[in-house]
Amino acid sequence: MVVAMSLARGTVKVAGRLVDMVAPPEPGLTVLLYHRVGALSSLEVDLSADLFRSQIALLAESGRATTLGDALGMLTSETLPAAPPVVVTFDDGTADVVDVALPILAEFGVPATLYLATRFIDEQSDFPDDGRPASWSGLADAVSSGWLSVGSHTHDHLLLDRVSLADATWQIERSVDLIGERLQVRADDFAYPKAIAASGPVQALVASRFRSAAVAGGGVNRAGANLHHLARVPIQRSDGMRWFARKMDGGLALEGRLRDAASRFRYAGARS
Repeated sequence: MVVAMSLARGTVKVAGRLVDMVAPPEPGLTVLLYHRVGALSSLEVDLSADLFRSQIALLAESGRATTLGDALGMLTSETLPAAPPVVVTFDDGTADVVDVALPILAEFGVPATLYLATRFIDEQSDFPDDGRPASWSGLADAVSSGWLSVGSHTHDHLLLDRVSLADATWQIERSVDLIGERLQVRADDFAYPKAIAASGPVQALVASRFRSAAVAGGGVNRAGANLHHLARVPIQRSDGMRWFARKMDGGLALEGRLRDAASRFRYAGARS
């Protein structure tokens, strides 16, 4: 089973590269999506510290790393810089983001944004697959370092395409309130759990509450893009350095589109 999954991932990446050769990706803002660092689990989204360090070193060397806030400002202009910017983001809020990833980011001077699912932090409940939650104090120290900003990922990590507007409102407001109370910062940015966008009324709510909202989909965001439907590029341990370099340049968008389709099927009956 493991071998078959590895072969399937490799096939998708090669297919994505072939598509890029036929229709090269246009320059634009790349938003990288990470989850965990430290390889404490067997998850594809749980990278080793060494691989993460190598990826961040490459990004720092490129001179293209920027904050999410600055990148959003670039998207509202008519053109992007000649060297397309890259933003690092994390989802959920596992402890390794603070303990393992943040020191590496600070070492190379690369900022990041963490979209926080606040219930797990507030109750110190493990994320799925034994993901140990960060603490409020650890997150406060991370924010004060200047290398990490915090956005909302709802309170319970609920999929917002299958809840009422009232439930979505509570999920968002509870998350925003806790971030404000515990970290003394305003959550200006949002990421949809599992990168699955919501219904029209909930999308309107998100747009009214946040300056940006992220999904997935792969590829780049060009000047004038919808700030409330930001494309992000999921990074996996099987990317290594070769495929990471492609993704940093907006390549392998096909993989992102296939991943989105698979997620909708996989989480068809789930709520979080």
